Amino acid sequence: MESYTYIVDGENAKCRLDVFLANQCQDISRSYIQKLIEDGLVTVDGKPARANHKLRVEETIHMQIPPAEELKVEPENIPLDIYYEDSHVIVVNKPRGMVVHPAEGNIAGTLVNALLYHCHDLSGINGIMRPGIVHRLDKDTSGLIMAAKHDQAHQSLARQLKDRTVTRRYQALVHHNIKGDFGTINAPIGRDPRDRQKMAVVERNSKNAVTHFQVLERFGDYTLIECRLETGRTHQIRVHMAYIGFPLVGDPKYGPSKSHFHLDGQLLHAKVLGFLHPVSGEYLEFIAPLPDVFENVLVKLRGAKN
Repeated sequence: MESYTYIVDGENAKCRLDVFLANQCQDISRSYIQKLIEDGLVTVDGKPARANHKLRVEETIHMQIPPAEELKVEPENIPLDIYYEDSHVIVVNKPRGMVVHPAEGNIAGTLVNALLYHCHDLSGINGIMRPGIVHRLDKDTSGLIMAAKHDQAHQSLARQLKDRTVTRRYQALVHHNIKGDFGTINAPIGRDPRDRQKMAVVERNSKNAVTHFQVLERFGDYTLIECRLETGRTHQIRVHMAYIGFPLVGDPKYGPSKSHFHLDGQLLHAKVLGFLHPVSGEYLEFIAPLPDVFENVLVKLRGAKN
């Protein structure tokens, strides 16, 4: 059983216990942390506490994470577009439409099912439903994603994500014409209080989120951009671009209700992924081309522009 100990500083005083731990452990979901708290595996000054406990300066938090349970998700022989693989880490180009990890009612056809078939071992840190998964991409977001094959590699990659040293560059097509060439969106993201299925820019119960973007090409009513992430919040690019008035084309959740180009999901692609190898320390960087559905829309727009 893994153990973690934290001392509360002034910056985190009055923060909820579960929120604090979720911020400290970016690779562990808040819902899983809440389960650990309910199971008595988290103490504050040696005593069990509730998830909504408001922290005080110099309190000592001790958290235990039990070993991963036996995996109940079945391996599936699903082809993988592998960009890199060794005994420590694997990098794949995830297609649009593929869910990263299983969830209740959806335990087949995911990237995890495919990884379990392909890899003999995966990190168990994130529990039985997300073995090896260090970060994620939305179902209809294509592109590069890395997975860890053992816990040491997982901890290294998660630390790099937390320290914001991982290179993550995305391309997206958004509605409307962005006039400036560059921009930065620094706005906290949390659950939308009006719709728990969505994320939103909110002040309470949120996490810091920073997205940098650069205009690559303009098409009148549309703009092709590259986004660089400092943080990795759920739906970050989709929420941030909609927040400043440039929602992603094809986005069913944050974009216009009217379908454009007969798409079944947002045009968002994780094009560049770079990180330090968790064992050798060598910097690795990979580039994946845009999927055909994305490229075909750009061809139409370029043809209309000429």
